[in-house]
Order: sequence, then structure tokens, then C-alpha cells
Amino acid sequence: MNRGTRALLAVICGVAVASIYASQPVLGQMGRELSVPVEAVGWLVAAAQLGYLVGLILLVPLGDLLNRRRLIVVHLVLLAGALALVAAAPVAWVAFAGLASTGMLAVVVQTVVAYAAALSDPAERGRTLGVVTSGVVIGILGSRILSGALADLWGWRSMFVALAVLAVGLAAVALFRLRADSRTVLVPSYLGVLRSFFHLLAQPSLLGRGAIAFFLFASFGALWSGMTVPLAGAPWHLSETLIGVVGIAGLTGALGAARAGRWADAGHANRVAGIALVVLLASWLLIAQLTWSLILLLLGVVVLDFAVQAVHVSNQHILTSADPGRVSTTIGAYMVFYSLGSATGAASTTAVYAWAGWHGSAMLGAAFAAAGLVAWVLASSVRRASHATEGMSEPRPRLVA
Repeated sequence: MNRGTRALLAVICGVAVASIYASQPVLGQMGRELSVPVEAVGWLVAAAQLGYLVGLILLVPLGDLLNRRRLIVVHLVLLAGALALVAAAPVAWVAFAGLASTGMLAVVVQTVVAYAAALSDPAERGRTLGVVTSGVVIGILGSRILSGALADLWGWRSMFVALAVLAVGLAAVALFRLRADSRTVLVPSYLGVLRSFFHLLAQPSLLGRGAIAFFLFASFGALWSGMTVPLAGAPWHLSETLIGVVGIAGLTGALGAARAGRWADAGHANRVAGIALVVLLASWLLIAQLTWSLILLLLGVVVLDFAVQAVHVSNQHILTSADPGRVSTTIGAYMVFYSLGSATGAASTTAVYAWAGWHGSAMLGAAFAAAGLVAWVLASSVRRASHATEGMSEPRPRLVA
């Protein structure tokens, strides 16, 4: 896999994931125009995450059955249609439906990750996953910056129009630039792939990594969905553009993804995940100071995003290395926990803020981070026990479908 292909895949991931998170900086504006109560605006993000969950279950496993290049192209075209529906939504329920559809089709990200992992040399799989995942980070944070700026100029709908145009353009490029991934299909039917998917969800090694992902992204969602309201209010009164600019600090997460990939290739994936979870918990001490210091908030955002992406890439490296024949199904099963965690963080943080203010939201985010660290300790114990039982020199998760 050459540098140009990696870059194209990273851009596709960036645009797809941006479609889920573009609403975060403009939640206030969307809520006012669509008559959504303040305590419920977090559900605009949660709707996309729940749609993502459905896509992970029903669409991502297709990558182990069909040509992944074709799937990528079709998903991008359908994603453009869902984005157009959000942009044209006249009332709240249409926007919720459009956002849910957008989330469901944005799982093209996982098909891209599976495509990249399957075509990479095993010795460079971590590096490739790091580059592709850095595109996800840039898409998440870049969407916040552009969404805020475009909302100030032309309203919140303009961002969804822009993303729809980009999705169509990338579909055309992918059709001609990506090659088919020739491989042996281990499960020849869709029902068989779905059965394999649910069997994987019951495996202890995937459950351990999945629990880490759930709390990791619940903490992530608690920050990015929760801080929009306090930044727009006293004492800061930031515009949508400036709220989006806060996302620039999180671009360091892209560095975390790339570096974690190299550490994983060197055999340190599990250790890196544990250290990064400790760093994630510490970041909330800084983020909690939002009410009086933007500098400390920005520093906390840098630390949090770096830690989140380091854990995420390490988890994916461990799981895809364990079962290379079912990369799409494995990643899809793992990302179920990501989607549930993100939706939980987004929906709960605005409700907690309405009740206990920003310090309540910060405590919630820190609690999610602490729970993720506990999940890592338990998953590591299972890993060591498996190593002792099987007599392996280097423990690796076993995923049996």
C-alpha cells in the first residue's frame, strides 16, 4: 500500500466521520431553528451514533463477503444522499432521521479501515492503521472548525451540503484509484457473516477491548458534545466559529494515532493503551477548568485527544492482528462499543450540564475515563491468563467465529 493510497483512504475516513460530528459546534443553532429543547440537543449527535451502531451490525460485515472497493463507493454515494436530507430538513424529526441515516452510512470508515488492514504488509499494519485513523481524527476536529465557520456565514445547513458534495467526489476518485482486494471469503453468505459477527461479540478478548472502547468514547463524547453550551454562554460567549476553532487543539490526536501505530508494530500496543488511559483521566483535571481558563481547557483537549487516539489504534491493531481473515467483522464488532459509548457520552453530558453545570459534566467525563482504565486492567488480566493457559511466548487475543 503506497503513500497515495493511504492518503486517499485517510481523506475518505475524514469526510465520512465528519458527517457524524459536524453538528456538535452548532447544536445551539440547530436546536433553536428546529425547536429542540436545550437538555435534548445532545440527541442530535446521539442519533447519528445510534445510526452508526445499526450500520456496524448490518453493513460493515459485508466487507468480509463483497468487494470492499465497491462497498466504499456505494456507501459514499448513499452517504451524500443522507447528508442532503439533513441539509433540507424542515422540522426536527426529519433532521433526526437524516442524522441517523448519515451515521448508518458513515460506517464506510470501518470498511476503509478493514480494506487498509487487509492490504497492508503485516509489519506495517500499525503504521497504515495510524495514518488512516489520523484521517478520522482530522475529520472529527476539522468538521468542528468548518462547521462553526460555515454556520456563522450561511447557517448550519451549509456544512451538510459541503460534505455531500465531497462524498460524491470521493466516490468517483475511489472508483478509479482503489484496487479490488482479492481474498478468500471464509463465510460465503450474509447470514453466516452476521452469525460470525454476533459470535465475535461474545468472545472475552473482544469484550475486553470493546469495554475499553465504550468508556473511552463516552469520555470523548462527554467533552465534545458537552462543552458547546458553556462556551456559548457566560463568561465566554463564543460564536460557532470560535467554538469550532477549539477543535484545532485536538488535531494532536492525529499525531497520537500515527505514533501509536508505530508503537503497536513494535509490540507495545497493550502497554500504550494502559498508559494512555491514565493520561486520559488526568486530562479532565485541566478540562474541568473551562469556567475560568480557556488555556487550561485547550491543553486538556490536546491531552485528551492524543490519549483517545493512542488507545483506539492500539485496540484495533491487537484485534486485526488476531484474526486477519475476518478483519471487517472484527472491526465492526469492536466499533459497536465505540458507537454505544459515543452516544452515551453525547446524550448524558448535556443532561448532566443542565442539572449540575460544567463541573458535573467534567466529573462525568472523568468517571468514564476511570471506568475505561478499570476495563483495561481486567482485559489485561484475561490476556495474561490466556497466555499462561496456552503457553504462548507473546499473548494474542483469540477471536473465534
